Amino acid sequence: MAAILELKFFNSFWLKKLDTIVEVENTTAVLENPVDASPNIIITVDNDEIGVGQTVTWPGITIDNPYVYKKIDDNEFVLSVPVTIPDATVLTFGPISNFDFIPNAYADGETDWFVEEARIRGGYNNTNVDLGVKAYIVEDRLSQQHRQNSLIYSGIFNSRTGINKTNEFSVGEDITRSLDPTNGSIQKLYSEDTNLIVFQEFKVSQALIDKDAIYSAEGQPITTSGAQVIGQVQAYAGNFGIGTNPESFAVYGFRKYFVDRNRSAVLRLSQDGITEISENGMIDFFRDNLSVIGNSGSILGMWDMHNKQYVLSMQPGDNTYKTLVFDEDVAGWTSFFDYKPEQGASLKNNFYTFKNGNIWKHYNPNVVYSGSFYGVQYNSSVELVFNPDVSLIKTFKTINYEGDTGWETISFYTDSDISAPVTKAVNILTLADLELQLFISSFKRKEDKYFANLVNITPATNGEVVWGKSMTGVKGATATVRMEYSNITLQKKAELFAVSSEYVESSY
Repeated sequence: MAAILELKFFNSFWLKKLDTIVEVENTTAVLENPVDASPNIIITVDNDEIGVGQTVTWPGITIDNPYVYKKIDDNEFVLSVPVTIPDATVLTFGPISNFDFIPNAYADGETDWFVEEARIRGGYNNTNVDLGVKAYIVEDRLSQQHRQNSLIYSGIFNSRTGINKTNEFSVGEDITRSLDPTNGSIQKLYSEDTNLIVFQEFKVSQALIDKDAIYSAEGQPITTSGAQVIGQVQAYAGNFGIGTNPESFAVYGFRKYFVDRNRSAVLRLSQDGITEISENGMIDFFRDNLSVIGNSGSILGMWDMHNKQYVLSMQPGDNTYKTLVFDEDVAGWTSFFDYKPEQGASLKNNFYTFKNGNIWKHYNPNVVYSGSFYGVQYNSSVELVFNPDVSLIKTFKTINYEGDTGWETISFYTDSDISAPVTKAVNILTLADLELQLFISSFKRKEDKYFANLVNITPATNGEVVWGKSMTGVKGATATVRMEYSNITLQKKAELFAVSSEYVESSY
């Protein structure tokens, strides 16, 4: 229902009611009690299918056009005119003839009538819209459809002219584009220039936008033409997808990072295609950690603009987590972190993460020391492997490092099944089941380098005569050392440039 208002100006308006008035069908009812039906007297009938504004007639009526003035209850109402109606009279209710007393019929108080401008953007001589022909189609299948591997687009939106057809999905036009269903559902879309990158569970593809590809006889695209909204879909080489973890996606420049949990791979999509960056020394790590992340877990991917790193946080769903970063400059995974974010993003060269509804700024210049996340202070540590002269059995005699003062050696062990915790005080060693115990005095500084001797302090056993501190070093082909810096105690930034060990050839 609509009415047009003619104005003397160049604009016109539509008066439009969004929620239509429900038409009440013609019906009859028997008056239950004789009444003097004035506008304030309630009339009771045996039928509740009556509506406000309906005409009311009965045999022997002598007045013109009485109607239902107000409805009190399902079968009670007030008539518009005063009149006496005999008992048991059959009343006939016809179509609605008066809208004055229908709730929200006119703009008084709460209303569902609206005035709309008929000319686009109200401009002088702009196109005048009208209530034109409406086409309808009968949908044979009324059930809901889930097309998880398909794309659909609506009509156009033009902010300059005010055309907005984003709510129009014409079934008479080719507005869908389906991808191979064997590659799973579409998990993420990312627009880049004039193309659309489509991430499925087991495949990554590129859809052309506003163009189509023409291929040569050899199968190579030579030019583009056409005016399709979604053109041909071209798959990237490699059977990789984003699984069901679109939250692992992060982008910087022309590089896109994501995780394929099904294949235990961390991937980078760039101008040279898809590269498996988890192969950079971390194959076993990601195979073990991604395999335990089920559907209840999450894999968060974030781009740290401050350090130009891809931050990945694997959270299986329990209290465990692994947060680490990939650095393009060294083409490797450089560090683990002690924080478990809920989400993260970069803005104006700063990196932020979110935790418990709060935002945390990393690399805050107001924090003078590192290792502080969400108000909790952590120590910094690094673990390194010594493997000089690969085939040679060695005795590692010292531990040396270059960097700021304050670093401590926490543990030192070799591949000879010898585990040796290192401490500055012998009396705090409590692990009695270790085959070897070491003592390291405080690091000494020489020529801007720090060094300390690895001294065997294992008690003499089995009748040994020469043992204890006269025996130095740890024997093995390779050695692993863990260095730690106490941020809590020292509360300042520290750097560690290099760690080494002096060794001599040994034999069993």
